[in-house]
Amino acid sequence: MTTTTLRCWFVVHKWTSLICTLFLLVVCVTGLPMLFSEQIWDTFVGDDDPPYEVLPPGTPNASFDIMVAKARAMFPGQIVTSVNPDDDEPAVLVSMAPSWQALKDDEKYPDRNSGHWIKFDARTAKVLKQSPLPDAPKKPRTWTGIILGTATRLHMNLFAGLPGALFMGVMGALFVASLVSGTVLYGRYMKRLSFGTLRRDRAVRLTWLDLHNLLGTATLAWALVVGFTGFVNELQTPLFGLWRITDVRQILKPYVGLPEVSQANLSSVQAAFDTAAKAAPGNEVTGLSFPGAPFGSPVHYVLWTHGATPLRGRLFTPVLVDARTGALTGTYPMPWYLRFLEISRPLHFGDYGGLPLKLLWALLDMVVIAVLVSGVVLWAGKRRIATDVRLRALGFDLENVPTLGEAMQ
Repeated sequence: MTTTTLRCWFVVHKWTSLICTLFLLVVCVTGLPMLFSEQIWDTFVGDDDPPYEVLPPGTPNASFDIMVAKARAMFPGQIVTSVNPDDDEPAVLVSMAPSWQALKDDEKYPDRNSGHWIKFDARTAKVLKQSPLPDAPKKPRTWTGIILGTATRLHMNLFAGLPGALFMGVMGALFVASLVSGTVLYGRYMKRLSFGTLRRDRAVRLTWLDLHNLLGTATLAWALVVGFTGFVNELQTPLFGLWRITDVRQILKPYVGLPEVSQANLSSVQAAFDTAAKAAPGNEVTGLSFPGAPFGSPVHYVLWTHGATPLRGRLFTPVLVDARTGALTGTYPMPWYLRFLEISRPLHFGDYGGLPLKLLWALLDMVVIAVLVSGVVLWAGKRRIATDVRLRALGFDLENVPTLGEAMQ
């Protein structure tokens, strides 16, 4: 490698690191509570749901049709928008709204929400809980909810919506570039030293440099994976938008303009779940949207299925079932870029290996914070040294001014 090439790698590493450091610190710090959001919520807020009825093992689930009928009886005149079985508990959420138009109008007013849900016991079809109705007084938010919500929005988009998400995606790309360039420089640097050397007998700045390089190398593989998958995750909105205007539009083109099927004339919801399960063998059906849903069809149930393993559980395959006849219309695997996006999520958040993997992710996250801080210290130290050199060249007497190493000691 020539001196010019090495200098170019140094410039890339320096500026990509400096530009993204502040935002990476925000991401790393907010990522810690996000990793343990379930544990934090259960500890400080808990769940006020009534306990589930104790039933013999193997008790079959009740029909979804019964739950949908009960929901309609509780709120006559409203529509059912979706039915979602819980992945972890024997529960089913039935969501309702005054109309699809009311939900569309809610998008113009962030503080308004016309929808609500009813939680059923999946085995007995008994009502367990309901969300507050739209006109009910709102409960004050808990500090736990405020902290977790703030951390999530800072982590994802800095409270700036899509522009903020795209900006954070660029920061993720710069982070990957800084890792690659740092690896190239460290390879040259380690030709003169044994791996893991910490020169404690020299200037403090050299010790910081050795520590920065050692920690960066130790977390390199993990940081590359998390940085790259973070970049990919920030592209979810434009990627899903691309899918909707290409594949989804083509699939639904024959049904555009058809009148929406009245909910009084819909085919069996339970039969639609059974049809989707047969159409996607090996997958679990995780939810159903009713005809008229945004980005859906006016005459179809849209059912979402996913794999049964922790990794394949992120790979969704939509299934269309004709809501007029109950017949299968087709299964439509997502394009490769959305499948890649969905696989990247558990790799980024470490939520496919339980609590032990989350603890490992948290430890590595804190090490990366140390790498970022040490990098800032090294940059500030070099600026101080360069400033001293320039001042001495101008004739200033700096003999009584402590050096950077003395100041840091």
